[in-house]
Amino acid sequence: MTEKRFNRIVLTGAAGRLGRVLREPLRTLATTVVLTDIKELETPTVAGEEFVICDLADHAGVGRLLEGADLVIHFGGISQEDEFAPILQSNIIGQFNIYDNALTCGIKRIVLASSNHVTGYYPADEVIDAKQPMRPDGLYGLSKCYGEMLASFFNDRHGLESVCLRIGACMPGPNTLRSLAIWLSHADLIELVRCSAMTPGVGFSVVYGVSNNKKSWWSNDDAERIGYYPRDSADDYTEEILRRSQNEIWRPWQGGNVPTRDYRKPETLVFTPPEAITPNPDRQS
Repeated sequence: MTEKRFNRIVLTGAAGRLGRVLREPLRTLATTVVLTDIKELETPTVAGEEFVICDLADHAGVGRLLEGADLVIHFGGISQEDEFAPILQSNIIGQFNIYDNALTCGIKRIVLASSNHVTGYYPADEVIDAKQPMRPDGLYGLSKCYGEMLASFFNDRHGLESVCLRIGACMPGPNTLRSLAIWLSHADLIELVRCSAMTPGVGFSVVYGVSNNKKSWWSNDDAERIGYYPRDSADDYTEEILRRSQNEIWRPWQGGNVPTRDYRKPETLVFTPPEAITPNPDRQS
């Protein structure tokens, strides 16, 4: 990220794992990066940063947060399977508050952190693209479906642009068999967000956040549309992962072990063996 194009960018979820990765690169794009989360940052702000504690479920608070902003990078909210109540507040009400206030504040674009769990119930041996129907694998995935539909609606109704990033496994390096298909390096995440922010005329786009992995489950049509060409690849780690993953339990769905988790009891971390789950016999992929 090199060109300073924006006066003020708001980054939600700034205290989170991926928010921390984006802080420094975003400062090269904007005069001021407004960092926000529901909790304190682990490291203090530096020149070019401001920090505001904000609950995304607070409509008026989100409105004050977005005043004067040019762009929102929305990575805030619940980032894993949870009970419905916190997901409702953070991921559903919170996402609406972001879009509703962005419209009021005259913001033209939102880069939205969606998730690969939007399509987590597709078989792990099937290659899909973003045009195929959503098949969420849990309440978290459902909330991300809502976010994408919200983005679509605000683009159709108001012309507010969005790039929805169906993020895979974003970490320093792949560490499981599943991650050989869905790994997203930190460097590629930064480039993906840069392209989503800088490319003109994105309208409503959905891009899988994934590096250049040969085993990828996703055909990434909108990636080229926004100019995203990942440079890293999980292929470089294949031999190492195959060696240390001989006893790994393989899950038959793209969502990994999330489809086997009892969404009604997330606090108990109950998982059901895949062989004990009877698929819907009438379901057509």
